[in-house]
Amino acid sequence: MGIVNKDELARDVAERSGIEVGQAKRAVEATLEAITKQIADGNEVRLTGFGKFSATQRSAREGRNPRTGETMQIAAKTVPKFSPGAELKKAVQ
Repeated sequence: MGIVNKDELARDVAERSGIEVGQAKRAVEATLEAITKQIADGNEVRLTGFGKFSATQRSAREGRNPRTGETMQIAAKTVPKFSPGAELKKAVQ
C-alpha cells in the first residue's frame, strides 16, 4: 500500500485504456477540473458504482483554540463531500 499521485494515476489510466500518457494526464486533469467546477456551482456529481461528489454546509459552531484553550467562534462554511458507491465499498473490503 502506498500513495498514488496524479502522474502515477495518469500512467495507470494510459496503460488501462491504451492511450498515450500525455493524453491520460490531460484527461485526468480535465476530469478533476470538471468535478471541481460542478461542485463549486452547487451541483452533485454521481458516478454510478464509484460514488457521489457534492458540497455540504457546515454550521457555525463554538470551538477551542488548542494553544490557549480559549473559546472561539468557527464560521459556517461550505465543504466538499464524497460518498463512496456500493461497488467501490465492495472492492475495498
